Amino acid sequence: MTYSDVIIRRLTDLCSERNITINRLATLSGITQSTVDNLMKGKTKNPKLKTLHKLAIGLDMTVSELLNFPEMNETIFEDE
Repeated sequence: MTYSDVIIRRLTDLCSERNITINRLATLSGITQSTVDNLMKGKTKNPKLKTLHKLAIGLDMTVSELLNFPEMNETIFEDE
C-alpha cells in the first residue's frame, strides 16, 4: 500500500461518515476541485502539509486527527 492509497482511503471514509461528497470537501476546504481530484485519483503522490491542513479544516478536525488512524500509523509504505 502506498502513502497516496492510505490518504485516499482516509478521505473517502471521512466523507462517507459525514455524508459529504469529495466535491463538497473541496469547497469546505477552500481547495480547487482539480487539486482534490488529483489527490483522489492518485495523481498527487505526496500531498503537501498545507493541502492536508486545509482538508482537515474542511472536515472540522486537526491535521493530527486527520492523520491519526491505524493504516497511517501501522503501514510500511512502498516507494512510489
